[in-house]
Amino acid sequence: MSTVNTSLEDSERGPKVYLHYDQASLDAAYDQKVWASNAAEVMERYSRASAAVRSSHGSTRSFSYGHGPDENLDVFLAAQPDASIHFHIHGGGWRSQRKEDVSFLAPAFNAANFHYIAPDFSALPQVKLPFPVEQLARALAWVYKNAQTLGVEAQSIYLSGHSSGAHLCAVLLTLDWSRYGLPPEVIKGALCISGMYDMEPVLLSARRAYVSLTDSEAMALSPARSTETVCCPVTVVCAQYDSPEFIRQAEHFAAMLGRHGKLADFRMIPAVNHFEIAGKIAELATA
Repeated sequence: MSTVNTSLEDSERGPKVYLHYDQASLDAAYDQKVWASNAAEVMERYSRASAAVRSSHGSTRSFSYGHGPDENLDVFLAAQPDASIHFHIHGGGWRSQRKEDVSFLAPAFNAANFHYIAPDFSALPQVKLPFPVEQLARALAWVYKNAQTLGVEAQSIYLSGHSSGAHLCAVLLTLDWSRYGLPPEVIKGALCISGMYDMEPVLLSARRAYVSLTDSEAMALSPARSTETVCCPVTVVCAQYDSPEFIRQAEHFAAMLGRHGKLADFRMIPAVNHFEIAGKIAELATA
């Protein structure tokens, strides 16, 4: 059952630091565990489900897309060789979780005729935030260029991401893919779930303790500010019990996408929180 702490909404106990937020309420707005008392329970359930999938799935393979210790990806093949590719980026605040934590999504994607690919990347603060974007871009390029080795077709690639993974997904949509030897329309569609799309308030929140960006980096990593460069239709989704700030971020990103004709759909999923919505990613992506 979803739970949410509403006592922190519209708190103004001190000087405003962003919109109507004082420092304490802005910090809480970017800490989803404040808004979901069952976060640990939900994540443990996903972990058990992922372990079960990894031990039982008959078509799972792991590959290195680069030379770094974190530059690996898992491929869960669908039964049909000509299935589309779905490339999913895990969340965790850019500093936790691994590709193994989202294996639980593979069966639903496979059943919907998608090859499911989960990449890994380096965690903050061991690296600075721009580096995971570069890793993920190289991972997607590797998948495209090694499709024959993987036994898949590379002409139909879709992306999704949850939480910080949604942010990384959105940033990938703004890249110039010719830099990686890929066609500009390589990504056919994307799903961004409960993410952050403007880094200004993030850098004002407590997350600044481990997220350090220059002004130019913050701009480049704020896809809501460059939606004119987005390369495909995007569905933006948030949870009813996300923090109000995450809901605002999703609504703003959707509005900016719509302004440039890139919004496929915007939805708020009722009766779920930031962590529970992750279990619905395959359902939302394949609807």
